[in-house]
Amino acid sequence: MLSQNFNEVRQAGGLELLAKQMVEGFITGLHKSPYHGFSVEFAEHRLYNEGQSTRHIDWKVFARTDRLYTKQYEEETNLRCMIALDCSPSMYYPRPAMQKMQFSVYAAAALSYLLSRQRDAVGLALFSNQIDELTTVKSTPAHLDKLFKLLEKKLSDLPAPRPTHVAEVLHTLAEKIHQRSLVVIFSDMFEADHTDEIFKALQHLKHNQHEVLLFHVTDHATELGFNFEERPYEFIDLETGEKLKLNPAEVKEKFTRTLQALHAQLKMKCDQLKIDFVSVNAPHHYFDVLQAYLIKRAKMR
Repeated sequence: MLSQNFNEVRQAGGLELLAKQMVEGFITGLHKSPYHGFSVEFAEHRLYNEGQSTRHIDWKVFARTDRLYTKQYEEETNLRCMIALDCSPSMYYPRPAMQKMQFSVYAAAALSYLLSRQRDAVGLALFSNQIDELTTVKSTPAHLDKLFKLLEKKLSDLPAPRPTHVAEVLHTLAEKIHQRSLVVIFSDMFEADHTDEIFKALQHLKHNQHEVLLFHVTDHATELGFNFEERPYEFIDLETGEKLKLNPAEVKEKFTRTLQALHAQLKMKCDQLKIDFVSVNAPHHYFDVLQAYLIKRAKMR
């Protein structure tokens, strides 16, 4: 369904149109925009002055004090956001639909458009075993158009087998992003035998005062549940090219136990580091996933 939707959008005007339609859908479909205050931090209360917008009045404080105070936010109109998109071969699974990459590209485009609409600055980091593309962080229409083109290109570029170095890339980003930013990561976080290093890299981002949001993108049915028909398959490691013939039933119990434990461990570590963790089932529509997260986020403000 995602592939069909994307073909329709390309004929109608490309990734920019898809992103615009999603954001406009938020605005028209809800009484209160779920992304209002999406990426700013509450700083302090100030007395309300006549003539000011009533949008930020804290009515709970008014109920207690009978005085009007407004909420003041830090970086309300100049948030900096870096979107880090994992473009390693495992993100192009399952083929030919490439649902993990499609979800990530669509969601990244929508967030870029959303942030730009709020006059916030956004940049893009595309990575696999290294950072392949790192843009500046800007809020201009021309820059947004550049991001759309880079993202759309990833839907047609099938990478050659190569490993993922998520931890190394996140450490590099932590050093390259010099101003406090929101770092949004789209990745399956598959890096064999380097789980502890990934945790250290996430901690590095937090230590450098960045806010971090991780969309953990997997195909829940086959990657977490290992649900295949009971017959022989040839499995191909997209990152090494290695091939293995087996019946899924022979390894399902051990495989699912290992993957689900890693998934739970990653979520627990993110909770400890106060990192927003969103578990994404790639076949689900990006609109539904983003809307659910943004509404949840808005309610926490």
